[in-house]
Amino acid sequence: MNNMFSKSAIWVVVLLLLFMLFKQFDTHSSAGGARPIAYSDLIEDVKAKRVKDLVIEGTSITATKTDDTRVHTTATLLDRGLISDLVNNGVHFDVRQPEEPSFLSQIFISWFPMLLLIGVWVFFMRQMQGGGKGGAFSFGKSKARMMDESNNTVTFADVAGCDEAKEEVGEIVEFLKDPSKFQKLGGRIPRGVLMVGPPGTGKTLLARAIAGEAKVPFFSISGSDFVEMFVGVGASRVRDMFENAKKHSPCIIFIDEIDAVGRHRGAGMGGGNDEREQTLNQLLVEMDGFEATSGTIVVAATNRADVLDKALLRPGRFDRQVMVGLPDIRGREQILNVHMRKVPISSDVKADVLARGTPGFSGADLANLVNEAALFAARRNKRLVEMNDFEDAKDKIFMGPERKSMVMREEERRNTAYHESGHAVVAKLLPKADPVHKVTIMPRGYALGLTWQLPEHDNLSGYKDKMLEEISILFGGRIAEELFVGQMSTGASNDFARATKLARSMVTRFGMSDAMGVMVYEDSENEGFFGGSTKTISEATQQKVDAEIRAILDGQYALARRLLEENREKVEMMTKALLDWETLDAEQINDIMAGNEPRPPKVSLLTKRPPSDPGQGGVQNAPAPA
Repeated sequence: MNNMFSKSAIWVVVLLLLFMLFKQFDTHSSAGGARPIAYSDLIEDVKAKRVKDLVIEGTSITATKTDDTRVHTTATLLDRGLISDLVNNGVHFDVRQPEEPSFLSQIFISWFPMLLLIGVWVFFMRQMQGGGKGGAFSFGKSKARMMDESNNTVTFADVAGCDEAKEEVGEIVEFLKDPSKFQKLGGRIPRGVLMVGPPGTGKTLLARAIAGEAKVPFFSISGSDFVEMFVGVGASRVRDMFENAKKHSPCIIFIDEIDAVGRHRGAGMGGGNDEREQTLNQLLVEMDGFEATSGTIVVAATNRADVLDKALLRPGRFDRQVMVGLPDIRGREQILNVHMRKVPISSDVKADVLARGTPGFSGADLANLVNEAALFAARRNKRLVEMNDFEDAKDKIFMGPERKSMVMREEERRNTAYHESGHAVVAKLLPKADPVHKVTIMPRGYALGLTWQLPEHDNLSGYKDKMLEEISILFGGRIAEELFVGQMSTGASNDFARATKLARSMVTRFGMSDAMGVMVYEDSENEGFFGGSTKTISEATQQKVDAEIRAILDGQYALARRLLEENREKVEMMTKALLDWETLDAEQINDIMAGNEPRPPKVSLLTKRPPSDPGQGGVQNAPAPA
């Protein structure tokens, strides 16, 4: 309210000043509303005795005629003959000195252009700085948003899937609640905690939970909020933020995406950015400088701890690094239970089943899964979110939305069905391959079809025999096209690229080649000036590496071809089922691999695409990944 009143008062003052300026230069108002006439007409009126009163004021002449009308004119020079005409014709006249403008008006007229320029400059500065709180000259004020106990209700009960991280930060909560417990034994709580992990794993949520559990103020700011176009603004904001934090201590300062301001100093061409480095220097001083910041704990989050400056990571600043990684199967179940409390769930929904089917999902991905399932249920006019809604949501997140309106030629659908059947049959026949969860020829995203495998458990390491089987599965699509269609398409281009990349990594990085040994031939960590891996081997060695990669690919290609030739009837049966139903689940695939007719789909397929049009070919070069 006060801010709005001050802005209104400023505009009122500006309008008054402009009104005074216009009044000063308004010659018609100074003439008292007289009608303007030509100087020659005034002379004629005087000689015709139609003027009874006249006032000469500088170059301005105002006359009152015999009919009481007033006229006004100007003269550059005083006409001596006019005085004689006035005397001879009996006109009463007076000569006055022009009024001098007031001292205030003179100051205003002389300073108005400069004040106008200053006002325009302030306006543009406010626009560039976002018009932040405190006016145009508050560039150095901190943009940190404070949350207290009343508006921060997040606790550890709302954070799931990262039990070790919660235990690591638990003693920070105890220190904020009772600092004397640690200080009486000479202990010092860490001044900074750096949370590192992939995006969406709950780093920001965990920081808010620390403040919510300890019931202390929580200052939140992003690393990019410090850096501005003016040198020194970021450092000023850091000082202001810590000064505000000291007034509310004990408290927590949370800096999200700290790598925006905490990168290595002096890195890059030209020595880096001076403004960013000054901001980082001030942050280092505030965290562990001459002045103690007891009671203020800095919690930061980043996805790239490797690019942070070493001085920022030393003890005394960010004493601890808390790894907030992707949740395991138990963590995913806990996260799903937290998010499913917010939506009406049917009794057939099992969080443990969903957790097993979502390997590699982060907390944000699982929240999105629950939200998408709720949207599916709402579109179907349901009162509860059922398990099939979660399955459809999972398919959409994994494979992309269905392109139901896409028209494909029957020949294209048949070729895609054989391609996906080749992937699925090879995957089912290899012992170490992940189970096939679903096969579809419904176009999704950029793919005409998809073969979806789900691991039975979280894979923490890769193994040579399983990697070789993955290469064979990738080749199954192209081989099925050769054997059953008799022609090659471009749909396997993505399969070949992935197979070649995997084989190259096995030879050059993982030491899984008997011929090349355990030497690393490609260092992906040591990147060149323009990016990419640095080449550290000779041409002769490179030829051996290429030959070993080719040997791996040819061997797995031959294995996949042999398996498909020995199981032609299963490929034909799966292709026919795909052409009829477009999507097969795990139970139907198991029926086919057992030599039985696949059972009908559990739910009638209401997503069939329009009839095939032989005149359109659909999307070209669309990959069909395994």
